[in-house]
Amino acid sequence: MIKVMFVCHGNICRSPMAEFTMKKIVSDGGYSDEFYIVSSATSTEELGNPVYPPAKAELAKHGIGCAGKTAIQLKKSDYDRYDYFIGMDTENIRNMNRIFGGDKDGKIYKLLTFAGRGDDVSDPWYTRDFGKAYYDIEGGCKALFDKLTEEL
Repeated sequence: MIKVMFVCHGNICRSPMAEFTMKKIVSDGGYSDEFYIVSSATSTEELGNPVYPPAKAELAKHGIGCAGKTAIQLKKSDYDRYDYFIGMDTENIRNMNRIFGGDKDGKIYKLLTFAGRGDDVSDPWYTRDFGKAYYDIEGGCKALFDKLTEEL
């Protein structure tokens, strides 16, 4: 089983959008039993809060639900429990390295690198453009899925 954790700042917008988008891609591809997918935050600001309503609405536009998801924080102990930590932006990568004390096993990646892009996933908290964030996330998740299914 491949264990993937998506990570963003608050775990109410981008990382849960990535979590549930990836779950749908994996399910549609017939690989649900091969993956364990979750998301978390590098900060404590939103802990316990549900997915931000505009993010939830954007997922719903694409037939994706996220009921019951609440923000959780990334912990140092997570490093040994997951195979991949997928950050949404450069700041997330820096914060994951700080929380983990480095990336000795090379498990930390920025999502859009899988889509051949070096930029960050657009942050809808600031841009208010949840459609653009979804587009970035979906493209990254599809490319990540293609890479990971090569390992199976």
